[in-house]
Amino acid sequence: MNYLKSGLACILVSSMWAAFALMASFYGWWMSPVVETGDAAGFSQFTREQLTRKNQGNSAFLMIENGEVFDSGYFSAAGANPVDAETMFSLASMSKWVTAIGVMLLVEQGKLDLDKPVNHYLTRWKLPDHEFSNPVLVRHLLSHTSGLEDGLGFGDYDLDEDLPTLEESLAEPRASGSQGVRLVISVEPGTEFNYSGGGYLILQLLIEEVSGIGFVDFIQQQIFDPLNMQRSTFVYSQNDSNTSPSFDVNGEVAISYKYAVAAATGLSASASDLGRLSLAMMPANRSHLTRVSENMRVAAGLMFGLPLWGLGEILYAETNLGDFVYGHDGANEPAINTALRINPDTNDAIIVLVTGHKRLATYIGYEWVLWQTGYPDVLSTNLVISSSVRPMLIGLFLIVASFLFHGWFTRPTMNHSGTRVI
Repeated sequence: MNYLKSGLACILVSSMWAAFALMASFYGWWMSPVVETGDAAGFSQFTREQLTRKNQGNSAFLMIENGEVFDSGYFSAAGANPVDAETMFSLASMSKWVTAIGVMLLVEQGKLDLDKPVNHYLTRWKLPDHEFSNPVLVRHLLSHTSGLEDGLGFGDYDLDEDLPTLEESLAEPRASGSQGVRLVISVEPGTEFNYSGGGYLILQLLIEEVSGIGFVDFIQQQIFDPLNMQRSTFVYSQNDSNTSPSFDVNGEVAISYKYAVAAATGLSASASDLGRLSLAMMPANRSHLTRVSENMRVAAGLMFGLPLWGLGEILYAETNLGDFVYGHDGANEPAINTALRINPDTNDAIIVLVTGHKRLATYIGYEWVLWQTGYPDVLSTNLVISSSVRPMLIGLFLIVASFLFHGWFTRPTMNHSGTRVI
């Protein structure tokens, strides 16, 4: 009986330790930054080494420290045209962040209410009726909590293909997968986070309906022109002589495609332009875009009760002053990966643009967040869990060993008369 009790106790303590080790990993207990806190030059050097060693395509990065550009680097594939500060890269889903800024500018101008049903503003196309009680609000689309479960992933269009109209894409979007996708509400709006590229297709239409002009023109007039972002466009840009081609993971030039949905995946921009936008969003700037940025950092999309998404941007980790490191990542085939993260506490930021590696920009962005805050970011779940394995196993070994040790020295023995002695 004592052996049974001891075994059950060992299992209970082991389970508690395993749960603790896993939970602690999400607070960065088992992780260390790649350089000392505050060593900006060290982190810049780390970034350079990562981009030169791991990527065979093109890449660029820009670091901002205390509201000023601290360092930048530009790396070209063998035999490719040189990359510089003004080279445009395809940003993939980082496009959604700029689209969300456009929506929030309409809110600031009093032309749009985040808490009104989106169908209130739409005439050219409307979300289909659904069985749930809550309407789909504008804030739901921004935060991926609308109840759409499309997971788009918009498909490519060959250069000789005609792009569909916005309404045609809404009726029958081309997905990156082989199966058809429809924009229908399948979960109670406002209750669950489900990443939806389709929601940003609807936001593109919303901007056009509310502003009265085309989406591309609106973003140009409201964001790009005021910030002198001359190397940013939602129009297909591969004909521009200083635009990076797409590379695969072997450093070979890949086919470039067009995208029907500008708002979700169609933006191309340079590291220099993204630096201008990041600076304008920072508290140190105290502009109307600073106010927009503050309004976007609302924990609207939750997963397991933890903040994941704001109004159009990812909330990567909590800062030391209780705010959030925020921004957006992007990824597209065959090997496009982009990352932008801003720390409002310090007015620091990093921008990494990569074509030729599927996850390198996101990885560098994760390391930057850990270096800035001591916490892992929300896109690094696999690395977080991996960090818990070693301490978990060490702890389990010590727990089992201690129970075996205790059991050995407290085991019953026999005296000379054959009587059991404890």
